[in-house]
Amino acid sequence: VQLQASGGGSVQAGDSLRLSCAASGSDVGSWDTSWYRQAPGRKRELVAIHNPGTYTQYLYSVRGRFTISRDNGKKSWYLQMNSLKPEDTAVYYCMAKDPSHNNYWGQGTQVTVSS
Repeated sequence: VQLQASGGGSVQAGDSLRLSCAASGSDVGSWDTSWYRQAPGRKRELVAIHNPGTYTQYLYSVRGRFTISRDNGKKSWYLQMNSLKPEDTAVYYCMAKDPSHNNYWGQGTQVTVSS
């Protein structure tokens, strides 16, 4: 499975961005899909995770601003990020976990939010 993340960029505080992650090689429709981020000097953290038909969870600091969604037909999932803040600046990674609990990572996309 290969994941291709896209959609990052440089924006102003309060702006929106939509990140996309496209999977190739396998049908990820039943897999957990998620977004992580890593800011300079900090550990990678889970931003949002979606388990099909079961739950969706968000990092506390992004609740109400970020939304994870997916399009199984396109083997893709997304992170809609609204009301962006400078503290959201990080490299964002998409990740998918298969039923055997193997993790697959995208290459990362930079999000920079200036005040």
